[in-house]
Amino acid sequence: MNITASSSPLAVPAPLGSLLSRLPAYPGSLLLVTAINFMLARQLPDDVKALLKGRQLSIRVTDARVAFDFVCDGERFTASAPKPDPDLVVSASAWDFVQLAQRKQDPDTLFFSRRLVMQGDTELGLVVKNALDALELPVLDPMHWTPRAVLARWSAGKRQHGE
Repeated sequence: MNITASSSPLAVPAPLGSLLSRLPAYPGSLLLVTAINFMLARQLPDDVKALLKGRQLSIRVTDARVAFDFVCDGERFTASAPKPDPDLVVSASAWDFVQLAQRKQDPDTLFFSRRLVMQGDTELGLVVKNALDALELPVLDPMHWTPRAVLARWSAGKRQHGE
């Protein structure tokens, strides 16, 4: 895997990136898909899930020198072993991914400044980008994950489903 450091304002220090690159990939991928399934999977439109079904995806954090590989079964995401040519690879620094998740940075700005790189199926990349842009969930907003906020969302979901 050829992952290089980034020129983002904050970067994972090179020695830490070197250490992280030596860790086994699967546990990190498993943690990522658990988070994706918990926070995002249910919100994705059915047509997006259908397009993702069976597709190999890879998220690469350039400065941390780690990659997270996974596939979609049409409903949920599962960790997978890295493949030589995944259908879609999305690469950026840890800082840029956090900025994207907090909606403090526009993906198009990062893309055109070459801080966010997509490789592989460009149509799939655009669908994923547009689907994520359409989500209302502030993934890394700490106030969204307070016990009170989580309990309120859980209670509302149970009421909607008549439980």
